Amino acid sequence: MNNDLLERIALINNRISELKYGREPEELYEPIRYIMSLGGKRMRPLLVLLGYELFKDDSQSILDQAIAVEVFHNFTLLHDDIMDEAPLRRGKPTVHEKWNENTAILSGDVMLVRAYGLLLDAPGDLKAILKAFNDCAAGVCEGQQFDMNFENLPTVAEETYVNMIRLKTAVLLGFSLKLGAMLAGASSEQAEAVYDFGVAIGVGFQLKDDLLDVYADQEKFGKQVGGDIISNKKTFLLLKALELADKEQKAKLDHWLTAVTFNKVDKVEAVTAIYNEIGIRELTSAKIDAWFDKGFETLEQLAVPADRKQPLIAFTRYLIDREK
Repeated sequence: MNNDLLERIALINNRISELKYGREPEELYEPIRYIMSLGGKRMRPLLVLLGYELFKDDSQSILDQAIAVEVFHNFTLLHDDIMDEAPLRRGKPTVHEKWNENTAILSGDVMLVRAYGLLLDAPGDLKAILKAFNDCAAGVCEGQQFDMNFENLPTVAEETYVNMIRLKTAVLLGFSLKLGAMLAGASSEQAEAVYDFGVAIGVGFQLKDDLLDVYADQEKFGKQVGGDIISNKKTFLLLKALELADKEQKAKLDHWLTAVTFNKVDKVEAVTAIYNEIGIRELTSAKIDAWFDKGFETLEQLAVPADRKQPLIAFTRYLIDREK
């Protein structure tokens, strides 16, 4: 990631460290300060700034609105971790593990309220901004429910899976860019085009996550490679393998998917070998490229000066090339 983008992220982190969520009771607000201090890519608030900068220069003036999206995102993580029974978030104990589930639920609720509070002083059409935010928030919840539904299904179609990750992940990236455009006074057509770009790269981003979980360099990845295989998570890779496997490969996949006790390393190696036989890595990479290309085509048609698009293009290239 280039220095200009890192400087924007530093501004975001500095502002996050200054925010006051509330003081009493301490048990309610300390978990919020805790999860917001754990870091992360800060991708969503960065996209708000980059969406704004497509049209105007003074993006520091909308830092609070950009951070509203990050607060909302972390609120969803707080609740997702409970649903997933996740012990760790960014290498640290999750809020429900460090405190308890009831505290995590309540602290998450306050985070959603604070996200709205950070949007209240937004320049522009506040009613339209809040409507777009509400639509996005509902979509994220729909995506999470679809993802949970998939746990009880033997397989799902590719388009069904893509719709789930569009809702669960991509619409928030699209909204982040759209929010920036709306705050800058872009037309509704321009804001929608920016949103479409964000959704396309969001789908590509999540598919890249699926790919990295299996094929990343362990030292660079920062978490266990093959975690999705171990947990039988229905990723794009597994769904395509189930679709394309021959009889023998399907039997092997079924064995590992239904095994109750197994060696984790053996399972990851065996399933990855099946993926390699079918060519799943290449198929997934082609699908990732197609979604990012779709985004770039949309951005190319956006009627703003080419130099204003460059920071957003640079960040998207970073997403494409990332190794973790």
